[in-house]
Amino acid sequence: MSGGDFDVLIPARYASSRFPGKLLARLAGRPVLQHVHANALASGARRVFVATDDWRIRDAAIGFGAEVVMTDRDHRSGTDRIAEVVAAPGWPADRLVVNVQGDAPLLPPADIAQVARLLARHPEAAMATLCVALSDPAGYADPNVVKLVMDQGGRALYFSRSPIPAIGHGASPGDLRAWRHLGIYAYRAAALLELTQAAPCYLEELERLEQLRALWLGMEIRVGIAEEPPGPDVDTPEDLAAAERVLAAG
Repeated sequence: MSGGDFDVLIPARYASSRFPGKLLARLAGRPVLQHVHANALASGARRVFVATDDWRIRDAAIGFGAEVVMTDRDHRSGTDRIAEVVAAPGWPADRLVVNVQGDAPLLPPADIAQVARLLARHPEAAMATLCVALSDPAGYADPNVVKLVMDQGGRALYFSRSPIPAIGHGASPGDLRAWRHLGIYAYRAAALLELTQAAPCYLEELERLEQLRALWLGMEIRVGIAEEPPGPDVDTPEDLAAAERVLAAG
């Protein structure tokens, strides 16, 4: 796949239970969202759109040169928000779309391009995503850290907030190989619309993980190991400070 064969959509909302307005918080002198947008542009995407329902985000994004699409205020998720954009006339069903979260300012451009290439290489797949090795016992046990298991070919089998794979009877903790899921997805446009038009499944509702709906529907999700592990997302003011330290360290 050559550069420019995919689009990036950045769902961006102002509201946040833990850190309202976090996408406009200053990080190294620029809004968090501007860092995300710059990394998306650097990935080689054909076009990069910010999808939002808030005029404060719209004005800020236009201020740093982003293309902005205003969307409905009532979307339950960022996936639903970008699906509204893709549902507009003119989007080909086979277009590759990468969903980059607006609170991921330290997601490397290489990872954005990687997930798009991964999906392009597997025409039978509906989606692609990335992971990194998880060796930290605290992270393995943390329900805020999403884990995944995949088959030998790199197809996702399951995602969970619980420790997976579990250490079975007689197994040694030293034998464990776990993977932390990264919240970046590439979709075929038609698959994105199919996913968001389907009702949530009970696994998704139990785990609070939307990607389980795709597996429930029988969609193939390809998983790649991230070429460049990303820095921390910004969910809290403490995360913002951590991201600031990462950038300051170069």
